[in-house]
Amino acid sequence: MEKNGKIFVAPPKDGSDFKELFKQLAAAGAGRPLGRDGFPQGPWTPELLAEAISQIDSNRIGVDLRTVQLWFQENEKGISPSNIRWLARIFGCDDPEATSEWQMELSAAQSRLTAKRRDSKKTGSNTGLRVPDMPPPVTTDDQTQPASDLAQGIDAARQRQGFSLARGSEALFSHGSPLNLPASIFAGASALGFLSYIVGIHSATYSRADGVVKQVGFLWAPNWTFLFMVLLPLFFAFVIELLVFWKHDARFGLVAQGDRSESDDAWTRNVQAYSYTYWAVFLICVLFAGLFQWIGVCVIPLINGGGNYAVDWGKLAIVHPEVISVPMTIVFTGLAYLYMCLCFFLFFAGLILLHTIVHDLWRIEEASTMRPVERRRQGGEIGLRVMRGIFRCTVLGVLVAISMKVQSSYLSSSGGDIVTWIARDMSSALYERHDRGNSFSYRMPTHYSSLLVAISTCIVFLYGSIRLGVGKRFRVPLWRMSAVVGLLFASYLLIDAFEGFSILLGVGVLLATYGLFDPEFGRWRASELGSNQSVS
Repeated sequence: MEKNGKIFVAPPKDGSDFKELFKQLAAAGAGRPLGRDGFPQGPWTPELLAEAISQIDSNRIGVDLRTVQLWFQENEKGISPSNIRWLARIFGCDDPEATSEWQMELSAAQSRLTAKRRDSKKTGSNTGLRVPDMPPPVTTDDQTQPASDLAQGIDAARQRQGFSLARGSEALFSHGSPLNLPASIFAGASALGFLSYIVGIHSATYSRADGVVKQVGFLWAPNWTFLFMVLLPLFFAFVIELLVFWKHDARFGLVAQGDRSESDDAWTRNVQAYSYTYWAVFLICVLFAGLFQWIGVCVIPLINGGGNYAVDWGKLAIVHPEVISVPMTIVFTGLAYLYMCLCFFLFFAGLILLHTIVHDLWRIEEASTMRPVERRRQGGEIGLRVMRGIFRCTVLGVLVAISMKVQSSYLSSSGGDIVTWIARDMSSALYERHDRGNSFSYRMPTHYSSLLVAISTCIVFLYGSIRLGVGKRFRVPLWRMSAVVGLLFASYLLIDAFEGFSILLGVGVLLATYGLFDPEFGRWRASELGSNQSVS
């Protein structure tokens, strides 16, 4: 039968499972275009079918050749709901009514295959999964290769792909204990703190040219202590929690329905697609933020005996050589900047993974429009949970940028230490005291790097808000999250811009801290009211 210039085979409705039904249709070439002479062009092959599915206009995800090969083989692998939709388009010859019939037939066949597989596992035999008259095993160079060996060869080829920065970075977050990465970051910061005690720069002061005595000790710098001991470990913990939830629970529930290997393979392909992004971030963090910045900001001023940079613990040897020597400072700053650039690479890798999760969820939702109401509600709830995790990470990312800019601004201010400086700024606004003092004009590369951190973090949150949207019932919590992120970002931009900036900064930090515990800003109260109503 011909339909839309293609070979059309009506659903047989004979009770066949997916393997039996697919074998018959692939052999008949159902859905393939007719030749110029009006005759069929032959059966489907894995390559031709994969290409045909990927060329469907509304299919933004495509299908992997390895997945299609599994359909042709005698194994226990079925087909996911999203691929049922595309296969129904092929067998239905792009006719809406025929596509709907084939979608129902393929779904029923997959259910029969799942039931047969379940019964086979119960009886301890796999005779129920035997497909009659399957094509002969694959042959290569006149040597027979069973289909099961081909599947094992695919796995082995995947292992031989070599090192991938994208997959390796994702493995640091998703493999092993969720405490491994946060604990490693905390341990590195603790080691630097101990080293600062040993070399004598943990707490040190120097007298500036205008007579201001400033505290420039390593442990007094929030961008080297609080940032790496509190903010980054929390950031990594939230990224790991969201990644594990999406990879092992949410994604599997939305697209796989029993075929976890196909879901894992699709996720791995999504991660690998960002390979160039990972390498670009790695080069920026290691070469520019790490090596070049260390040479320009620390090594050259130490060798030349000064520069247009504010004195901090990394340049204390210039003004107090009796406290620490120049060679010792070069070694210590080298270790610190190496640790810093690697940590920030992992920070940006976490942002890339958050973007990957959002993009993956959006594509799945776009490809699964023909779903029941309950499944759509499940997708909305998953989207809200993803946005809650991204909001927490965004708050911590902007707090990272704030700690960097606060320290950089303090070094050029007239405050004796960072706590006194902030307290004086707050009192000057509350009691109308104009006591900003003198400030020096230095080169402050940390201002630029902190801006990159803040903008990159907010862009991920903005992308998630636009792509997911998460429905009308979730718009109010999303607007609350967006308002807090906007306030926090504004307070970052206005650091040291006017007298009393610390009041705005304090309000933003307090709201953001509360948002870490209750991202929806009212969820606890709503749950408490709900429980009280149920009791009454």
